[in-house]
Amino acid sequence: MANSRSNKTWIGLLAGVQVLTLLALWGGGPAATPAQAQGIPDAGAQRERQIELQKATNDKLDRLITLLADGKLEVTLRKTDDAGRNR
Repeated sequence: MANSRSNKTWIGLLAGVQVLTLLALWGGGPAATPAQAQGIPDAGAQRERQIELQKATNDKLDRLITLLADGKLEVTLRKTDDAGRNR
């Protein structure tokens, strides 16, 4: 008898908690404000920016490859003092 009463008590408590949870979800939560909505990143714009930056990097690498392939690379050396720092 006591076990049956205990089970009914626990079931009642769990049902009550579920009802409160549903009420909180349906009407208790604040809506997102425009300031919060501005923080959402635009994945498409981010991807476009990454593509632009990658194209710029590819252009720089193409110029470097052309310079190395043509053999027109000039290297100048500077004399350093005893401590190894440039003058």
